[in-house]
Amino acid sequence: MSGEATCGAFLQINSHISAEILSQAGFDWLIVDMEHAPVDLDSLLHQLQAMGNSGNCVPFVRSPWNDAVAIKRILDAGALGIVIPYVNTKAQAEAAVSACKFPPDGTRGAAMSPRAARYGSMSSEYFAKANEETVVIVSVETKDAIQNLDEILSVPGIDGIFIGPMDLAVSLGHNDVQCEPVRAAIAEIENKVLKSDKFLGTIATDWNKAKACYERGYQWLILMQDGLALASMADTVVRRFRGEVPGN
Repeated sequence: MSGEATCGAFLQINSHISAEILSQAGFDWLIVDMEHAPVDLDSLLHQLQAMGNSGNCVPFVRSPWNDAVAIKRILDAGALGIVIPYVNTKAQAEAAVSACKFPPDGTRGAAMSPRAARYGSMSSEYFAKANEETVVIVSVETKDAIQNLDEILSVPGIDGIFIGPMDLAVSLGHNDVQCEPVRAAIAEIENKVLKSDKFLGTIATDWNKAKACYERGYQWLILMQDGLALASMADTVVRRFRGEVPGN
C-alpha cells in the first residue's frame, strides 16, 4: 500500500471460477475468506491460481484464526496479504506479525518447495523480499480490541487495520451495525487509525457507504461479496418474474 485508495471483493463461495471472474473484472485485490467460508488449503490454492491469470490482482486471504501454522500455510500457498481476525491485544498483534515474517523479524518457517517460492525456482528471491512485501492486516472487531487499540497500533509490521462491523456489533451487545453505539465505536477506531501510520479497511458493499468511507480516508474496502451478490441478483430476478409474468 502506498497511500492510494484501493478496491477489492470477498471470495466466499469457494469457487476458482468466481475468483477468475472477479480478478478479471479489475479489482485491485481479492480476499479469500477462510474464517467463515468453506475453504480448505486445496481449494485456496486453486483460487490463488485462478487469480494469477489476471496478472494484476493481488491475492489476500483472511486466516481462519490468529494461528501461526494456518498463517504459514496460507502464505506458502502464495497469498501476498493476510487479514488476521480477532486480534484484541498488543501481544496477539505481535504474534500475528511474527507468524507472517521470516527470521529475524518473526518465526515463520521457511521452505523452498511451496508455491510462494515458485516451487524452489525463486526461493532466494522470495525469502529476500517476503518480509517487506507481505501485507499484514489485523482485525479490530471487539470491545477489548478498541480498548487496546493504541497498543495494537504501536506494533511494528502491521500494515493495516480492518474493522469487522458485524463482529464489533455483536461484541458490543447489538445486532445492528447501524445503531448509535456501534457507529460511535467505529468512529473511535477510525479516528485513531487515520492518525497512525496504518491504513484503514472495512467492508462496504453499499456504494454510498463506500464513497463516504473513501472520503474519510479508508484505503482498503471490500466492495462486494460473491455469494451475497449472486444471492441478491437471483432474488431480484425471481421476484420480478413472479410479479410481472402472468400465470407463473
